[in-house]
Parts: sequence; structure tokens; C-alpha cells
Amino acid sequence: MGTSNTSTGTKPGKNLKQTFPVTGMSCAACASSVESILQYTKGVKSAAVNFATNTVQVEYDESTTPEMLNAALTEIGYGLVVGSKDVQETVQEEQEKKYQAVKKQTIGAGLLTLPVFILGMFFMEWIPGKWISLVLSLPVLFFFGRNFYANAWKQARHGKANMDTLVALSTGIAFIFSVFNTVFPEFWYQQGIHPHVYFEAATVIIVFISFGKMLEERAKSSTGTALRKLMGLQPKTLTLIKAGKAQEIKVEEVIPGDRILIKPGEKIPVDGKVLEGNSYIDESMISGEPVPVLKSSGGPVFAGTINQKGSLEIEAEKVGASTLLSQIIQRVQEAQGSKAPVQKLVDKIAGIFVPVVIGISILTFAAWMIFRGENAFSHALLAAVSVLVIACPCALGLATPTAIMVGVGKGAENNILIRDAESLELAHRVDAVILDKTGTITEGKPTVVNYLSTVHRPQSTEVRTNTAADSRPSTVDREILLSLESKSEHPLAEAVVKFLKEKNLQTVALDSFESITARGVKGNFEGKSYFAGNANLLKENRISIPSDLEKQAKTWSEAAQTVIWFADQDQALAILGIQDQVKPSSKAAVTQLQKSGIEVYMLTGDNHQTATAVAKEVGIRDFRAEVIPSDKSQFVKNLQAKGKTVAMVGDGINDSEALAQADVSIAMGHGSDIAMDVAKITLITSDLEKIPQAFRLSHLTVNRIKQNLFWAFVYNLIGIPIAAGILYPVSGFLLDPMIAGAAMAFSSVSVVLNSLRLKTRKL
Repeated sequence: MGTSNTSTGTKPGKNLKQTFPVTGMSCAACASSVESILQYTKGVKSAAVNFATNTVQVEYDESTTPEMLNAALTEIGYGLVVGSKDVQETVQEEQEKKYQAVKKQTIGAGLLTLPVFILGMFFMEWIPGKWISLVLSLPVLFFFGRNFYANAWKQARHGKANMDTLVALSTGIAFIFSVFNTVFPEFWYQQGIHPHVYFEAATVIIVFISFGKMLEERAKSSTGTALRKLMGLQPKTLTLIKAGKAQEIKVEEVIPGDRILIKPGEKIPVDGKVLEGNSYIDESMISGEPVPVLKSSGGPVFAGTINQKGSLEIEAEKVGASTLLSQIIQRVQEAQGSKAPVQKLVDKIAGIFVPVVIGISILTFAAWMIFRGENAFSHALLAAVSVLVIACPCALGLATPTAIMVGVGKGAENNILIRDAESLELAHRVDAVILDKTGTITEGKPTVVNYLSTVHRPQSTEVRTNTAADSRPSTVDREILLSLESKSEHPLAEAVVKFLKEKNLQTVALDSFESITARGVKGNFEGKSYFAGNANLLKENRISIPSDLEKQAKTWSEAAQTVIWFADQDQALAILGIQDQVKPSSKAAVTQLQKSGIEVYMLTGDNHQTATAVAKEVGIRDFRAEVIPSDKSQFVKNLQAKGKTVAMVGDGINDSEALAQADVSIAMGHGSDIAMDVAKITLITSDLEKIPQAFRLSHLTVNRIKQNLFWAFVYNLIGIPIAAGILYPVSGFLLDPMIAGAAMAFSSVSVVLNSLRLKTRKL
């Protein structure tokens, strides 16, 4: 049921699109390198790296293989994890593996660095202490910190640089300078300079940066918890019924048409329908409703939902990646891997960040040597090393994707499925929302909301409403109506059938049945004719209509209800008012949107009378009735031409054109597949209050991105000049490389932790 290396593309057999876990990335500059290398690899159409998830989505033609892509990256020190396993599972494994490796590296380096730090800070003049520090520093730098140097060398061979380059240069220069001063101290004594050593600076930098990466890896893994919760809904095995025998198989082995046994308490493994049994199913992961739903023969069931007490036998209809749950997971993965527009600018900055920092470090060294003062060389070396250490491309690289990941995950937890980062970033700017009526504002399922009947008595006609359904006309009359509507193909007949069946009525055997186009149906029972349909059907058959029924029918029609008449060959017996009821959340959602300054419009293909009634009920002042799909799209264009950022909300095929045109497209989860494919945001429930929640989520996420970018830029803008020694002429302050390393580590972690604060915010 994984979505890992499933190939999808607009041109089957030609273009493939796959997501791969990437190994070896340590900063945003690495992500930029991986992206550029893959984009210039033969056969690759596009490549997008997500540093926060350590994945890359590649679109390539059939002449290229994943192995070829991996080979292109291996040369420069990176790699792709190629295989049949699920991407998220692989990423999780790689993150855990990397976390454990960095943890061991940090602990080992820390234990050896502690005595080096003590000797360097408190026994700096003790000669044996320098030799002890040299010996202890060797494994810290070249065993526990070997990855920094290995990766920097691979980058240098190809004319590239990343964060590892900065760490390798800074610690390497400090170590070599200290070794020289330990082995040849007389060189400096002859020039009247005291030979300082900086073993503690080099080793502490390795420890701090390793510790920072350890916290970063742990924090980054937390941003994917929402997706892992969704994946946790997928069972691994199921009970297959074959030839009357039950056998346990893996979920991957099931095929459509298989008969599956669902025991009490088990998760449904596939989408399908009930063949046998009755049970309540917890569908809260799809509907958001806490009350379990009763399922019986013919009822639909969905993967990931939980069976309660009864046993069910179901037929598999959609399996693997086709299930609703798998599609939700896939969309969340794609959204978390997509890039917000602001990220593209950040990527460009990250790509040139490291070379610029190296240049600043060289200029810093040169400036200190030009404006010679006391201990100029030592100060120049320390300042240059501090500049290399304090600069942090990671904070820039993590600022946007971590916020996007947490935002998308927060949306998924609240039944708001966000398909790409651009929509999440743009939604907070929406100032005009267009709502489709049927299935969006209303339930999309016509139901009988009113019932009125005549009760025949000698020489009188009495009218009763609603509760009269349990009185006369006789049970036989109502069973005749049920029988007529059961045979009718009219869309509203289903609502009448459902209403009457709830009264525990049964059908009768009609002597004859006739469907009358645009009018209704006619049937004979025990020599008498009965009719069900509109008023024209009764008029054409010269059937008497009691004035009370006629008056009530007019009132219901004005309230946007469709009136169904039931009559025998002499007079009308009853009327039913059918209406697509407004969702309980619609009015509250419209009010919230309007209070936040958003203009709300309603578009519908329904008649003006119905549109007026619905718009009035929910508080929408501006609406259009009897519109066709192209009219909806044009209405979106007209609003955009006025400078509006438009969100379109719909659920049907007829909404797909307008959804595609809108700046932010939102589909109702129970709607058509086409609407959900076109839309960038899907509301898994039918609750319209999720729309203002989605906008609030966008606002919170964008705020986090801005905060992250602000602090990342400010950190570097302030930190680099201080590390270069800008405060020295004023206050005599020169930043210690150890402090610079700690600050650099903290900056990355703080960005990730700030993004994780989104999890605690209420939508």
C-alpha cells in the first residue's frame, strides 16, 4: 500500500515521476547541489529536493533508470535509496539511522573533547597538556568528525562547497595551526609571539555542530508525525475467504473481487462493500464525525476505518494505492515535498551562501593582517575561523520546508488535505470565496422534509401534516406510493422511498406500472389507478386537488422545496416537500468568512427561486443561479481581473473548470474524483467551517515561515560581522570559535522548533 517508487506520469511509458530518499545531505547547499546535478543528468525533466524530509522528486524519461540517477549523485558524495520499499518508511529508517550515528558521534567526540577543553581553558601554559590535547583531538576530528572532511573533499573535487566545507576549513585550519605551534613553538618565540593552541576550539566546534545536527535530526523527524499517523491506519495483513476457508495474507497480495473477513476491532484493509453481516464502523478518520456508522449488506467501507463489535465479510473494490486512505497519504507526501514560491528564492541564496562565506572569511583574515596590531596573526586566524563556523546555511534551508511540513500535517489532522505548498502559502491572501450550492452549501442529497395528507372520512376532508404519516391515508395507500416510487427512475424517487421505508412500510405488487416523462409515474392496484409526480400530472388526468393541499404546496415551493403529489384516480391524497437541506455548518462558515473581510459568492445551476432561498438561509448576499460550468469559470476570471485572490469551493465535475481557474481550489472530500484531482486543497469532511480553518492554517504557516526566514537572515547578518571582529575596535570583543559553533548549532534547531510550535496552535 506504499506510494514509494510508484511511477506516475502524464505520459505513461515515457515520463516517470518518482520520489527517492537522499543520503549524504547536511545543509541547504547540499540540497541545491543534489537538485542541480539531477536536473543536468541526461533524461531528467525536473528535480525538486526537500531538505526537511531528505527526499527528491524526480521526473525523467524511460531511457533513464534510478540506478543512473544514483550514480550521478554518488560521484559527489550523495546517493539515492533505490528499492521497492515505501518512501516514508525508508525516510524514517534513514532518519533514525542518521540520528543514531550522529548521536554516537556526538557522545564519542564529547567524551574526548571534555579533557581537551579543560586543558585549553585552565592549563593553557602546561606544555604536556598541549601534547595530550593534540592526541585527544586526532580521533575527535578525524574519526568522529571524519564525515565533515570526506564530504568537503568530495564537494571540492567538483568545484562545490557546502556546510561541511565551512566546518572542515575552520576546524582543520585551527587544528593544523595548533599542531604547528605545539611541535615548533620556537618559531613564534623567535618573533616575540606567544604560540597559542586552539585544540579546544576545533574539537568543541565538532561537538557543538554534531550536537546541533543530532537535535535537528530528532526535530525534523517530528515534523512527519502526522503522516506517520495516517500510515499507521493501514493494516499489514488481512483474512481472505477463499473456497469457504479463511487464510491470513499480506495486504499487498489482495486483488479486487477478493472476499475478506473483518473481525471485531480490526481495521478495514481495503475500500469495498459489505457482502454479509452488520456492524458499526468508526469512520472518524474520513468524516471527522465521532459517531460510528452502521454498515450492512451493500454498504461502502474504506481502508483505515475501524470495525467495532460485529463481523463483516466484504468484497475488495479498491486496493493498494487506489484506496481513499492511500490517496490521502500520497497527497500529503506530495504536499510536504512541494516547494512554496518563497523557497525558490531561498534555494538560490543557499546555493551561493557557502562560497560567499568563504570569501568573507578570507577578507576577514586579510583585513586583520593589513591593520596589524598586537597578536594580529592569532586574531586574524580566530576571526576567519569564527566566520566559517558561525555562518549557517541550514537555518535558511530549513526555514520554509519545516513550516510547510508541520502545516500540511496539521491540516491532515484536521481533515484538511493540502496538495501543494503554493496553495498553503497563498490561502491566507484569499479575499473572495465562491461556493457551489449543491453538495457544498447543501448536503447534495434530497430528502423529504415535509409531508401532508388528506384523511378521507364521510362527507369531510381533514388535513394533517408530518405526524399524519403515521395516520391515514391508509397503510395500503402509502405502500402503493412506496411501490410506485420504488419503480421510478427519477432522482427524487429515492428520497421518497427512503422516507417511507423509515415508516416500516413494505411494497405491494402493482397490477401495472407506467413512467410518464417529465410528469411522474402511474400504476394500477386492485383495479384502481394511482399517480405520483408533479401537479401537471394530476391536472392532465383531471384529478381533484383539495384547496388546503394546493395552498400548502405553493408555500413549500416558495421555500425552494420540490413538491411531489400522490393521488388516486379521483383526488390528491398527499403531498411531499423534498429539499436538498443546507448543511448545519454552512451558515456559520459563511459568517466567519464575511467577518474576516472575505467576500462570499454562491454559484449554482439550480433555478433562481431555490438559489434565493438557500442564499438567504446562509447569509450570502451575492449569488448567481442557472449557471453552466463555463459561467463559473468566467465568474472566477472576472473577480481575478478586479485584483481579487479567489478561492473556489466545489464538489462536482461541473465545478472542475472553475476550480482549475481559481487561485486556491478547494474540493469537498465526498465529491467527484475529477474535482478532487483538480483542487489543491480537499476537505475530507463535508463541514464548511473547515474553509476558514484552512485559511487560518495558511496564515499561521506563513507567519512561521516569515519568522524563520527573519531569524535565519538576521542571525547570519549579525553573527558573521561579529565573528569577523567588527566589535573589536570598539569594545575589544572577539568571538571565540567555540561560541560561534554553539550559536550556529542553535540557529538550525531554533528554526525547526519554531516550526513545530504550529502543532500546538488551535485552528
